[in-house]
Amino acid sequence: MRFNKSKRILEMGENTQRRELFNLNQARKFMQTVLLAKGCKDLVEAGKTLSLRGMYYKSLHTIEGTKEKTFDDQSESDVILEDLEVTLGTLREDLHIFAKKRGTMVGNITIFDNGDEINCRKMGTGGYAIPSICEPNVVKFGKCDADFVLHVEKDTVWSRFNEDRFWETHNCILTEGSGQPPRGMRRLLHRLNKELGLPIYCLLDCDPWGHYIYSVIKQGSINLAYESKRMAVPEAKYLGIRANDYERCGLSDDVKIALNDRDRTRAKQIAEYPWFKDRRGWQREIKKMLGNGFKMEVEALITKDISYVTEEYVPERLREKDFLD
Repeated sequence: MRFNKSKRILEMGENTQRRELFNLNQARKFMQTVLLAKGCKDLVEAGKTLSLRGMYYKSLHTIEGTKEKTFDDQSESDVILEDLEVTLGTLREDLHIFAKKRGTMVGNITIFDNGDEINCRKMGTGGYAIPSICEPNVVKFGKCDADFVLHVEKDTVWSRFNEDRFWETHNCILTEGSGQPPRGMRRLLHRLNKELGLPIYCLLDCDPWGHYIYSVIKQGSINLAYESKRMAVPEAKYLGIRANDYERCGLSDDVKIALNDRDRTRAKQIAEYPWFKDRRGWQREIKKMLGNGFKMEVEALITKDISYVTEEYVPERLREKDFLD
């Protein structure tokens, strides 16, 4: 894996691996690779999809004449499917494999999901559930009036924005990834940015894990570097919350969550990432958080007022274009 500074995304390196049947150390993986490849071929030809768990069970059996199973657990088959993605230069979604749905959207856009027209302006309190497969042949964009996308970390915060009709008063699209956004959510954000030209603003917790979520959305993930060109959003901006918001917003001591050793170690690791190391704003942000000795969740803003985040905090950041990049 390497960081491409010009593209501002993580990419696969040039090293390759050859897998051979007539090699005792590789025979099992070779068998698993061919077995899952056949399973994907069967799905594509049948025009059907299957979950990661379903593909594991489809390929699971005891090898005839032995007591050995093709897979010990699902983690083995998941890794092989990633190998197939890299080998074929494609997405697992194109191989008709999907993961558990996670993530929600609402706002000024109409989409067509597998031919069904969905007006995201009329999704009630629940919103549109982001599917695992968000490829153009499944999810197509219709009329879009939005000026930007606001992505929040948690569904609880998303619900506050939806209930306050933030997407309507500020002409945007609201998304949430229930923590670390799944591949479907990241793929959708990428497409909204690249195909519709919508800026992506992120409202995440002020802790190393919120910073990492932003890193994954922006540069891609280390484990899935081969997917960055189809999932990363290098232009994404970090809106908040920030380490200085404790003083700036006049928050009480009640919102402080003490940093533990794991938090401090993770924060220092993130500060050393090549894509953060030369960013003064991010170095100041992480240094300030470590100096504070505490982290904060977005929900901390509720201590000011139940709608403070939707009526004051985010509108002010947007108005002043106060972002971290």
